[in-house]
Amino acid sequence: MAGENRPIIIKRIKKVSGGHHGGAWKVAYADFVTAMMAFFLLLWLMNATTEEQRQGLADYFSPTAASTSSSTGSGDILGGVSLNTDGSQSSAVTVSLPTPQQQVMNKPSDGRAKEDTAASEQEKTLEDMMAQREQDIFEEMSEQLRQSIQENPELAELRDQVLIDITEDGLRIQLVDKDNRAMFKPGTAELYGYAEKMIGNIAGVIEKMPNRISITGHTDATVFRRGSDYTNWELSADRANTSRRVLLSRGVPQDRFAEVLGKAATEPLLPDRPNRPENRRITILLLREAPTLPQNFL
Repeated sequence: MAGENRPIIIKRIKKVSGGHHGGAWKVAYADFVTAMMAFFLLLWLMNATTEEQRQGLADYFSPTAASTSSSTGSGDILGGVSLNTDGSQSSAVTVSLPTPQQQVMNKPSDGRAKEDTAASEQEKTLEDMMAQREQDIFEEMSEQLRQSIQENPELAELRDQVLIDITEDGLRIQLVDKDNRAMFKPGTAELYGYAEKMIGNIAGVIEKMPNRISITGHTDATVFRRGSDYTNWELSADRANTSRRVLLSRGVPQDRFAEVLGKAATEPLLPDRPNRPENRRITILLLREAPTLPQNFL
């Protein structure tokens, strides 16, 4: 119908700037990431394996193994190894890679080694300091003891019968007999008065120390009369125990005594003259133990 109005249709075309580029870049990026991962894995394997293990891997993938022709297949890259049976596995190279935990355990810890070395050196230094401290205390105590004997009129005459020295075992104080001047009454463990005062004077000095004490009695080689059950062994032990009781009564604590011994005539002071009175003696030994010394001693 020519006279009728027809609708006018207007189409809008949307223009897009730039076309579709595709997904090729994603593939390239994935290849790059995979290559980097393989590279870092190779670096880790080189760091985690030993030289022997790396040589085994190199031998395993050596081209010479693949170039060997054999109808049986034993010359192939697997060397005749079957994945499901034992085959000829003895000809293959087995590489065992350590786990990360084993690497941590096997890898030496420089920090721990340095800490152990420093701790050991510090402990040794402390021990040396304590030993030197004890040595200094022994020397000062020796001087104090000599001075106290010298200043006491009753004991000054006995100063040549008190032998004081420092040995590897500790501070040694020996009370020895002289001609016509014995410490004990003949054949007994009874002290003379001046000898008891001398031991008491020694107690006033050594009670300041924490070291344990060893007391030993000695006699000369003179034997008791025939048929007696009491010998130099009993006599030396009794005299040592008498000395211990005097020290105890003058303030030395009971727990300071480590041992009380009787040696009879087995360790003479004068070996070439075993019957001399100097061999009859009491030895008081402050044992060298490098203990913690009282700060107010000096």
